[in-house]
Amino acid sequence: MNELVSIIMPSYNTARFIGESIKSVLAQTYINWELIIVDDCSTDKTDEIVNLFLTDKRIKYLKNFQNSGAAISRNRALKEAKGKWIAFLDSDDLWNPHKLEYQIDFMLNGGYHFSYTDYSEIDLESKKNGVYITGPKRITNFGMKCYCWPGCLTVMFDREKIGLIQIANIQKNNDYAMWLKVSRKADCYLLKKELAQYRKGRQGSISTERVTTLFKWHFNLWRITERKNILISTFFTLLNCIFGLVKKFVFVRRGRT
Repeated sequence: MNELVSIIMPSYNTARFIGESIKSVLAQTYINWELIIVDDCSTDKTDEIVNLFLTDKRIKYLKNFQNSGAAISRNRALKEAKGKWIAFLDSDDLWNPHKLEYQIDFMLNGGYHFSYTDYSEIDLESKKNGVYITGPKRITNFGMKCYCWPGCLTVMFDREKIGLIQIANIQKNNDYAMWLKVSRKADCYLLKKELAQYRKGRQGSISTERVTTLFKWHFNLWRITERKNILISTFFTLLNCIFGLVKKFVFVRRGRT
């Protein structure tokens, strides 16, 4: 329980939220971590906010030379990472204070190399909206092909087992592209504890897009990143849509307090 955790945080115009996200990392009961923030040429006051925290030497702040997208930012951070454990937190989401401690303990005790946790949703004011998300207890590679079950903010994997992950430069679903690669080397296991909060409704978030746009992004994932032919790409895109409904009705709970 003393191995270094590398936390991957891409950022773009999240000055309103990134301070709170960083504070949720600083509040962790597990203290051996490095936070690697890669800013994608933000035009707001992200610089000013992040600079307030750079007195903590565990925080590394990198900037892209040109706006390149979240995939390139995550790839860069993963190359910089030095930890055994790789974790992910977007610059508008939050962790519970015990997130790293509980998840590492879960993985060590179970002999797992890839895991995720339950999480809840918050609004733009950081208030819970009553939505709670869980998922399957175990996700194989085929199960991951069916749907992107883990919330990015909850994922952790063992880099010594998985190795360096780099993904294609796709506009959206780049976290899904990562889990597909990781799941080829290890099954993903659920820690059934609510340990993170996903911010819902921010402009530019994938959760605010139309169904037709989401369909196109899923198709591009299979066609470009996974290099499948048109028929197979269409098949998996439709499968993603079907299991998206399964998640909505089986693994999403509403009205929780």
